[in-house]
Amino acid sequence: MGTSPDLAAFPGQSVSSYDVTGRLGTDYYAVFADIPAEDRAVWERAQAYIDEVGPAMRAAWDAADYPMDIARRLGALDLLNDGIDHPDLTRFSPLAAGLVNMEVSRGDGSLGTVIAVQGGLALRTLALFGSPAQQETWLAPIARAEVPAAFALTEPDHGSDSVSLETTARRADDGGWVLRGAKKWIGNGAAGGVTFVWARVDDEGADDHAAVRCFLVEQSAPGYIGTVITGKGALRGIHQAHITLDDVPLPADAVLPGARTFRDASTVLYSTRSGVAWSALGHATACYEAALQYAQQRTQFGKPLARFQMVQERLAQMLEELTAMQLYCRHLADLEASGGLRPTQASLAKYHNTRAARRIAATARDLLGGNGILLENGVIQHMADIEAIHTYEGTESVQALLIGRDITGVSAFA
Repeated sequence: MGTSPDLAAFPGQSVSSYDVTGRLGTDYYAVFADIPAEDRAVWERAQAYIDEVGPAMRAAWDAADYPMDIARRLGALDLLNDGIDHPDLTRFSPLAAGLVNMEVSRGDGSLGTVIAVQGGLALRTLALFGSPAQQETWLAPIARAEVPAAFALTEPDHGSDSVSLETTARRADDGGWVLRGAKKWIGNGAAGGVTFVWARVDDEGADDHAAVRCFLVEQSAPGYIGTVITGKGALRGIHQAHITLDDVPLPADAVLPGARTFRDASTVLYSTRSGVAWSALGHATACYEAALQYAQQRTQFGKPLARFQMVQERLAQMLEELTAMQLYCRHLADLEASGGLRPTQASLAKYHNTRAARRIAATARDLLGGNGILLENGVIQHMADIEAIHTYEGTESVQALLIGRDITGVSAFA
């Protein structure tokens, strides 16, 4: 049995592979040139992390495997804060939190979603609404990713209309609670940790009847069944779960005292929309830089693709959109740092950036030709993962309606 041949030595194949996944640091308008040293240090820590785990995550994405050791490494490196302001957590500026989201998503979208779920949704919910006892028990383990944490709002029948959630919480005779219902698309929902479950109180005559509350549920609780959703074509390196809550018994202190209405759930979602805008920027950066490097390395008709006018025009179009995405994100961080960020401004950033990321990914995929569908070149994986972030934390249509209501003063929600 012979050794594998050097494929590049055969006629018709002068190059066996292309090196297109390297980081180029694209910043045409110097949007990130004046980053404070403290924020840059956090960004560089995220870059080092992605360089460390990138190859393993590409294999995990291909195999639809969720490598918990790699996810826990995010916590060990203190990269899950997501800009949450709490005395027991390391404080990241909005810019530093955004740069972490961007850089990790540039390397792998599944890990970007780990940050969104573990940090942006679960940790933020606990930090904002949890009791002192709940925070003392769970805050540090979740921040360090020692305990996987999930945020369960979306239901099989209620995605964009999550305000209509049907999962119920009724008071038990012993003063505790009983949860019944179903949730879907819940990251970390079957990872063996804890889940923050949003449910509607079912207690006729009580002051909080029909109010939406949040409950801290250990996934080992009787009646909690989390089933990993298979067959996904995006975010294959993290598991989402379909959860059934079959009369799950909870103690009285399982409810988060600060979460009393659906508006509290919305507060968490609004906060994470900024992160999604940054994540889209990371995906788009990876696609643009892969296309640029490929155009410089790939030869057709006797010259590099980069020498063709049509290719240069496509690269210029991608750069135009990428630069606009960077400007959106940088100003978003500045607004948040000043305390002046409004929820609909975050919605506009997500609306613009996920749409722009889709266009950049599609152009990059086309520019790479057949090589664009190979996972080794990155673009097709980012293209698939962008589809997920375009939808979660509020679809394109929901963002448009939120923005439209704000600028017209008229609600068009059904």
